[in-house]
Amino acid sequence: MSKKYDAIIVGGGHNGLVCAAYLAKAGRRVLVLEKREVLGGAACSEEVYPGFTYSVCSYVVSLLRPQIIRDLQLPKFGLHVLPLESTFSPYPDGRSLMRSADPAATRREIADFSPRDADVYPMFGKAMGQLARFTKPIIDERAPNPMSWKPRELMQLLKMGKQFRELGDDLGLLQYKLTTMSAVDFLAEWFETDELIAPMSCSGIIGTMLGVKSPGTAYVLLHHYMGEIDGSSRAWGFARGGTGAISMAIARSAQHFGAEIRTNAGVSQIKVRSGAAQGVVLDDGSEIDAKIVISGAEPRLTFLKLVGEGELPDEFVNQIKRYKLRGSSGKVNLALDRFPDFASRPGIGMHVRGDISIAPSTDYLERAYDDAKYGDFSTRPFMNIVFPSVLDPDMAPEGKHVMSIFVQYAPYHIKEGPSHWPEKREAFGDAVIDTLSEYCPTLKESILHRQVLTPWDLEQEFGLTEGNIFHGELSLEQLLFQRPASGWAQYKTPIRKLWLCGSGAHPGGGVMGAPGQLAARDILLQGAC
Repeated sequence: MSKKYDAIIVGGGHNGLVCAAYLAKAGRRVLVLEKREVLGGAACSEEVYPGFTYSVCSYVVSLLRPQIIRDLQLPKFGLHVLPLESTFSPYPDGRSLMRSADPAATRREIADFSPRDADVYPMFGKAMGQLARFTKPIIDERAPNPMSWKPRELMQLLKMGKQFRELGDDLGLLQYKLTTMSAVDFLAEWFETDELIAPMSCSGIIGTMLGVKSPGTAYVLLHHYMGEIDGSSRAWGFARGGTGAISMAIARSAQHFGAEIRTNAGVSQIKVRSGAAQGVVLDDGSEIDAKIVISGAEPRLTFLKLVGEGELPDEFVNQIKRYKLRGSSGKVNLALDRFPDFASRPGIGMHVRGDISIAPSTDYLERAYDDAKYGDFSTRPFMNIVFPSVLDPDMAPEGKHVMSIFVQYAPYHIKEGPSHWPEKREAFGDAVIDTLSEYCPTLKESILHRQVLTPWDLEQEFGLTEGNIFHGELSLEQLLFQRPASGWAQYKTPIRKLWLCGSGAHPGGGVMGAPGQLAARDILLQGAC
């Protein structure tokens, strides 16, 4: 007799694993099915080249919710987050700027470009920190339904309104500007130095097919101020062992509480009978039944492929088809036989113990976006770089290094068509290395191995439709009660007994675990399994 499960979770990404751990902790019989051999989805670590461990896709951590770390006892299961100590910006003229946790040092660095901006910078940080404290509760609660008269929904809306009033007029206006302005325009109201505005504006475009001067990009700036590690706000970090170590700690916690996890177990179909999910069909044709099915996959993949349009209401299908993915980024991982010095600041100092932005000017970033608008990858892209082996020497053999390079823009919809990405992959990698070599002259001769991931690769290998790293753009019309579709933002779906728990559900993408936790909480509160 086959084993009976309370819940089957489709996908072993970090959100699916979080959901599994909470359900198992509550005594439910849970099965996680992961298509790949490696757990974690896009939050994975792999030894792609002998002796070198890559954080293949996602590469930093900050938004992982503190309550998840506590509830699931993740340090006990191997989670150890190392702080990123700085943000470093090299410039083509040989100058550079490093911002760190040392206020005095940061002030001196900024003052070299603008004494006025050095004075303003702490005030900006304080204001953004206050707004982040307003926003944090929103990502730790399910999205309220503004069309509902249920007491729970009304109370949540009233609570949000009260929090907004408590911001006061000045911070309220600032919050409004964040939701309507471009990242560059918003920052230009504070700062005068383009060399400071450019790298700061980049957090507004991560995972979106927008430019730093596009309206609506200012909101995502807040995410950099919602970071938290061990109670330290505005902190970003790197997990010892790579981002996959986060997923593995969650997986071990889930197994500790009784969850079953299978890899090499791809799901080809979610079984639906009489409008309700009954279980899943695996790629090998075998079937597994459960009381409920929970999908950690991207919404369009979940509904249009695994469920099928015929099982869904027409209006819902239309909303899902309009759901914006538009992957815009790629990743390059390098194994190096030595550290490649930056010409503007040689050596392995604090400046390379954090993230490094190749964003020399706002015009540079807009030109990179111009390439993408017309269906090509940026020949001179924005890049965000981390040297994992500087923070965690176990990531590479002694004296050698790993270089993790997030690249934007690499649009999924290139003018030749997405299926032509494989033939453009190496040219894309060459553009990244050629641009970086202007800042690190010895880089090319240091490379032992390179892994180039295009949006097409992210879709094919990791199930990220159109290569979108957040399971859908974090644009304002796709947040809160509209993620992934109006009326269906609370983890339930039009298919009874089918739930969502991935980044395509509220509160969205990033290695935060909140969609998985909140989905599990609602499932348990409603006695769904």
